[in-house]
Amino acid sequence: MRDIRDLLEPIQRLHRLIRDRVVEECERSSVDLLSRVVANDDDGDTIFAVDRVSEELLVEFIEREIASIAPVVLIAEGIEGGKVVLPRGTDENEALWRVLVDPIDGTRGLMYQKRSAWILTGIAPNKGDAASLRDIELAVQTEIPLVKQHLSDTLWAVRGEGFSADRYNRITEETLPVHLSTSKAPTIEQGYSTISRFFPGYRGELAEIDDELAARALGAPKEGKAQCFEDQYISTGGQLYELIAGHDRLIADLRPLMRGRGRADHPELSICCHPYDLATELIAREAGVVITDTNGEPLDAPMNVSADVAWIGYANARIRDQIEPHLTAILHERGMV
Repeated sequence: MRDIRDLLEPIQRLHRLIRDRVVEECERSSVDLLSRVVANDDDGDTIFAVDRVSEELLVEFIEREIASIAPVVLIAEGIEGGKVVLPRGTDENEALWRVLVDPIDGTRGLMYQKRSAWILTGIAPNKGDAASLRDIELAVQTEIPLVKQHLSDTLWAVRGEGFSADRYNRITEETLPVHLSTSKAPTIEQGYSTISRFFPGYRGELAEIDDELAARALGAPKEGKAQCFEDQYISTGGQLYELIAGHDRLIADLRPLMRGRGRADHPELSICCHPYDLATELIAREAGVVITDTNGEPLDAPMNVSADVAWIGYANARIRDQIEPHLTAILHERGMV
């Protein structure tokens, strides 16, 4: 497994196992059971009962199917300390790969059966703690569908080779290729454009930025006409999919810029996007999505479970040309960058 392509098949197989197991658990269990908090992970997000289903499968499978052939550093939410070297007892420096995983990205939407979640995996050569998202050479993301949903997509990419996707039918058990394409529109007008604000704390200021951005890019709204729309999909992997599939034209997650802006009458920021949420950012880039940090530079972040990550995704270069100057100006005027 010194060729990263050799990891594609076992990772896809792992994703299918997790997907099927989680869907089975969702069919069996009540919302109250699935949404029970089982741990508050200081290094990551809150751990719910449904998360445990995927985490148990993850470590056991990686150790048996991959680490027995090529030692790896597994970095994932829910693992004590945020990472484990497999096979256990192996020196971290001897590992060939660093495997960054979010076993269920979008837990909240899934456990309440509101929206699909995603399994995210990004793999990079082992460069120790210096490894970052930009080192990821292989990425796979698989949709965990709602119980009432019979179709599930899987996307994957090897760096520099474009991306592929297929669609699984739970009823017929057939898997067929599916064509996904980013939006070619030159403007956010009449399209989906979102500033992420999922949780209490700074939702007001983030909404102000959203409104100001739309006003500068599109002008004053016309009576009875909607300029553009938003979609607060509480899954970074899901947001990337929406850009890849041509559903969304702009997504900006600016929450880390709110750190330290708290006031006595204003709650401090509670939670941000983490690197494991962006483990499959490579797929979006290979699909043609333009992804940057808040300074307009290519996105990067350490491969860990704790760093805060702000990111901006544009469906194409023309959307970036329309939006980036206005968004950059707004952030500077507010003293956020």
